[in-house]
Amino acid sequence: MINPHIPQYMSQAPWYISDGKVGLKHQKMSHFGLESQKSTISTKFQPKVRRGPRASKFRKGACENCGAMTHKTRDCCERPRKRGARFTNKCAPDEVYTEDREQDYDGKRDRWKGYDTSKYKEVIDYYNKVEEARRKKKAKELDEQMKRKQQRRKEKRLKREARLALRKKKREENPDMDSDDSDSDSDSDSDSDDDEEGEEDDLKDVTGHVIQKRDARTRTTVRNLRIREDTAKYLRNLSTKSAHYDPKTRSMRANPHPEKDPSELDYAGDNFVRGSGEVQRVKQMELFAFQKNDAGEADVHLQAAPSQAELHFQAEQKRRMQAANNHRRSVLDKYGGTKHMKAPPKELLLAQSENYVEYSEDGRVIKGHEPAVPKSKYAEDVMENNHTAVWGSFWKDGKWGYACCRLCVRNSYCTAAPTAAITAGSGMKRKREVVA
Repeated sequence: MINPHIPQYMSQAPWYISDGKVGLKHQKMSHFGLESQKSTISTKFQPKVRRGPRASKFRKGACENCGAMTHKTRDCCERPRKRGARFTNKCAPDEVYTEDREQDYDGKRDRWKGYDTSKYKEVIDYYNKVEEARRKKKAKELDEQMKRKQQRRKEKRLKREARLALRKKKREENPDMDSDDSDSDSDSDSDSDDDEEGEEDDLKDVTGHVIQKRDARTRTTVRNLRIREDTAKYLRNLSTKSAHYDPKTRSMRANPHPEKDPSELDYAGDNFVRGSGEVQRVKQMELFAFQKNDAGEADVHLQAAPSQAELHFQAEQKRRMQAANNHRRSVLDKYGGTKHMKAPPKELLLAQSENYVEYSEDGRVIKGHEPAVPKSKYAEDVMENNHTAVWGSFWKDGKWGYACCRLCVRNSYCTAAPTAAITAGSGMKRKREVVA
């Protein structure tokens, strides 16, 4: 079923390929047998194809440096010859070109198009070498560790034998000496040494890396959590119309209590801290320092030399203000308009009068001075073309005219003598006025 919103000129096939049915088959390239010309994802990619054999003589239109026909002399990437191919007839082979084939949907989106799989063997060999080196290093470290452990055991055994010999000698000299305490001490010393060695071995994982040793009873604090003694921001005002709290960033930018005096609030929103005091000026100074460093005009650093940065910033502000004033003065001198820039005196702006005026509820004047008559956009009381009355002072048969000559043409010249028909009409009007 075809979409009913497709126009008829698209859904209806031409008469020479129409099969009597409505469809979009004629819009496909496969309908004309052109689909087979496209290369698929399985087509072998040939990035380099040579155009022909190497030339033996210089050809007209070829590169004068190397003799190739595929580029001009100015585009040649070969080494500049002392004598070009134009004079030596030693021409380089023509460049290779990439075969341009139309591809299907999968061929266009093949991420590994043209990739040589044999090159990946280099990557495998590299990682194998790295793994072999790591294995040798690990084995060497284990051998050294085993040697150190054996050396420590040998030293402890010698010390133990020396202590036993000394104790035996003392016992022979003094048979009444208590030997239980010394035996227990020596045993405890040896046991503690063995325990320390065991703990050192337990602190290492399979790869030999040392694991952090930490007591589970030790109390640690996490810096990204708020102090529980402070009131949470979302508990400042429980009203549904209060300031919005963003739980993801844990921020409340607006003031939760805008009806209270800001000087009496413990918390007035995150934007209060950001926008109070000279925060905006500091931001402007930081931007000024960044721009100067990027442009390379001056070495300004707000954190390293704040006083110097402030002096540079003030000088820049003064220079910009002076430039703006000079530009404004030059524009006013060239085009005028200085008189419109002057404000009226404060006496006129704040003047008061004793005129009594009463207004209604809708703002109309009930008693007092009359409202000003609005001016028309047309010229008023202007006599043109010898007329003694203005245009629009006469009306007849749906037309405007002049009352002096009774003419209804806008650009007519006044003769001060009305026509016969107009005079008759005006006479009848006068007669009716007299009778009345």
